[in-house]
Amino acid sequence: MPISEGDTLPDATLHATGPDGRPAPVSLSDRLAGRKVVIFGLPGAFTGTCTTAHVPSFIRTAEQFRAKGVDEIICLAVNDAFVLKAWSEQTGAAAAGITHLGDPGAEFTKAIGMEFTAPPVGFYDRSKRYAMVVEDGVVRTLQADEDSGTCDLSGGESLLETL
Repeated sequence: MPISEGDTLPDATLHATGPDGRPAPVSLSDRLAGRKVVIFGLPGAFTGTCTTAHVPSFIRTAEQFRAKGVDEIICLAVNDAFVLKAWSEQTGAAAAGITHLGDPGAEFTKAIGMEFTAPPVGFYDRSKRYAMVVEDGVVRTLQADEDSGTCDLSGGESLLETL
């Protein structure tokens, strides 16, 4: 059953590239404690809509989110930390201050009910496209697109309108 507004996110160990260049564990509950965070999930790094629309929508709106009290913007994908680091740098998201965290085994994605599989394009246990505002671990706003090829509801501009 998918996560809903008002639910507390489950803890998860996600992965980022550490200062030594190796994957480093990141406790999601530690990252969210006492903070207002935007999390947007997407099918995968270097994929079409994710690269040309979803990430750019948060790059465009990053400063506006910060002006509204958002402490951090996190892009979450079912990819490894190495791929996400390279993608973040290539898209300009790293320079915009957007954090990229990997859920390589899709454990968190499955725990919140946002997984999907599309064998024709080689996607197995990937993340649906969504965006949420989370305050101290509690989902305040959740917007998800039904079609993984669009980012209308889950785009930065749409989520920003909810704040």
